[in-house]
Amino acid sequence: MKNLIIASTSTLHGSRYLEYILDELASLFKEAKTILFIPYARPGGISHDEYTEKAALAFSKIDKKVVGIHTYKNPFEAVKNAEAIFTGGGNTFVLVNQLYKNDLITVLKETVTNGTPYLGTSAGSNICGLTIKTSNDMPIVYPPSFNTLGLVPFNINPHYLDPDTKSKHMGETRETRIKEFHSYNTLPVIGLREGSWLRVKYNSIVLSGDLTARIFECNKTPYEVESGTQLNHLK
Repeated sequence: MKNLIIASTSTLHGSRYLEYILDELASLFKEAKTILFIPYARPGGISHDEYTEKAALAFSKIDKKVVGIHTYKNPFEAVKNAEAIFTGGGNTFVLVNQLYKNDLITVLKETVTNGTPYLGTSAGSNICGLTIKTSNDMPIVYPPSFNTLGLVPFNINPHYLDPDTKSKHMGETRETRIKEFHSYNTLPVIGLREGSWLRVKYNSIVLSGDLTARIFECNKTPYEVESGTQLNHLK
């Protein structure tokens, strides 16, 4: 019964917040009047209220109301009773730490698995994988666990960047970092480029958007998949 969009980013260069994907979101959330927003990732350290206002402005364009989970006395019940859920980007470790602190990991997984429509962007997408070990974020807080929702049977690397052959930077590339991950872990990882998303419906996982994605499997050469590709085989 899953019904998710797992997006690499909330904002494309030259466009406004969520603008590039609003048509998809109108379809995803067509049955919902109110969206429960989880602002815990706090990009740039902004407040929960500021972040919620930003999300509310974007969703007003498709006639949806947004309410921040931080305004509820009982966030557990807020998730359980939500018509729809959006978890925004920011720092993945901050997000996961707060989800564990409020005892929301299990109820969020169960609620989304049972059919409540869900949008995740960036950090909100990272938590849809099995762990957050392939996040790009600095571990500025220490959550009780790196294990997350497991709504898809692999890990995600949002904002995936290809090596720039013209750059003089000698530091590690994203591909190098993921190879390091596979020295200690066997989970597949999907590198989602900006403007790409995964459309998850029931048992189907499809790459969407205009770009290819890069797939990393342990002890295999990385490879590209085209938009429209089913990714259910990644386990």
